[in-house]
Amino acid sequence: MTETRIGQHCEIASSVEFLSPGADERAPRVGDGATIRSGTIVYPDVWIGRNFTTGHNAIVREDTTVGDDVVLGTNAVLDGTCTVGDAVSMQTGVYVPPETTVGDGVFLGPHAVLTNDPYPLRTDVGLTGPTISAHASVGANATILPGVTVGERAFVAAGAVVTEDVPPETLAAGVPAEHHPLPETLEGENER
Repeated sequence: MTETRIGQHCEIASSVEFLSPGADERAPRVGDGATIRSGTIVYPDVWIGRNFTTGHNAIVREDTTVGDDVVLGTNAVLDGTCTVGDAVSMQTGVYVPPETTVGDGVFLGPHAVLTNDPYPLRTDVGLTGPTISAHASVGANATILPGVTVGERAFVAAGAVVTEDVPPETLAAGVPAEHHPLPETLEGENER
């Protein structure tokens, strides 16, 4: 069993838990410059890049890869078997399920929920998480259903329920979300 590998110049609260790997698992790895706040739990088989920052009580489950310059807010959950790109901001209470891909420069607003099970507790089917493409923004309390792709530089409005793919550079708003031309003020890539 190997020890968790922590990069240089990291600030790790004393109550952060790095769970010990089992026989077929690798210890977590955290890149340089991380700030990981109290109550955070990091599972085995997690690879985290440079300048990772969490709020309090964040969870990063097994088989997850996180890029550089990522923010994972208070009470946010990466629930395992996910891939997160560089320069991603996931705010307070965000939920990212297994089998999800989050591209570079994505913004997930407070309490945005991504889902991966099309028939919870009804039918045994494979899990299919959504794909959030580079520089897409998902507003607060929005819900993205299983298997949905949110295109590059698309914008999902707060509270929207996204049931089908959102084309690149499109606004998705409403319940269920309808597609609209992206307003000029929302064009371009997300800024940090």
